[in-house]
Amino acid sequence: MSAGTYAPRPGAAPLGRMIAAQTALETRMLLRNGEQLLLTAIIPTLLLVLFSAVDIVDTGAGESVDFLAPGILALAVMSTAFTGQAIATGFERRYGVLKRLAASPLPRWALMTSKTLAVLVTEVLQVVLLTVIAFALGWSPQGNPVAVLLLLVLGTAAFSGLGLLMAGTLKAEATLAAANLVFLLLLVGGGVIVPLDKFPDAVQSVLGLLPIAALSDGLRDVLQHGAAMPWGDLGILAVWAVLGLGAAARFFRWE
Repeated sequence: MSAGTYAPRPGAAPLGRMIAAQTALETRMLLRNGEQLLLTAIIPTLLLVLFSAVDIVDTGAGESVDFLAPGILALAVMSTAFTGQAIATGFERRYGVLKRLAASPLPRWALMTSKTLAVLVTEVLQVVLLTVIAFALGWSPQGNPVAVLLLLVLGTAAFSGLGLLMAGTLKAEATLAAANLVFLLLLVGGGVIVPLDKFPDAVQSVLGLLPIAALSDGLRDVLQHGAAMPWGDLGILAVWAVLGLGAAARFFRWE
């Protein structure tokens, strides 16, 4: 055995390995947090089961679950990419975690990439869980899977940008309050459970431009009505994604 076998090799790990390790850590932190689990899994599941089983809201012709399932999938994306990520990142910033990570060999953009990848992993688990429950409730989806994937990816990008913008500019307590308030407001007024056509015409035009409305309506057009590609909703989500991620990159404060 040569004398140099145990010689130290100082230096950072390969970038891909660092991102993978940070992604795994971020995913475990998301799934272990009780509040995040409530937002990401329990609330969407309860809403799907409750409103599918009990005729509380008039969802139009057809089975209630056919209207509700796409909206609940959109809600799941918002709860993870926006609300959960904003709150977790806001408190990491407050406690100095981000400041210390920013001084590590992992580049700042790679840290944000890891957070986004952790969100995507969590969303995959959410989609699988909600899809299984929806099928058990009698859901009959249709449409183009590619369109669904594009909507989910753009929706994730839009909500991630807005969540990181909030976490990087407000204090942690303000982020906690604001993120939960926005979650509740968009749950009611974003077309998730209550159809947008139930609102006054003047309000509909404004609500239709919200990312949650574009995501839920786009998913509904594809999965319920069999639309090929909801370009209008994809365009709205793309604009929100560019604006949100651009503003987050510009104004995010690490300490």
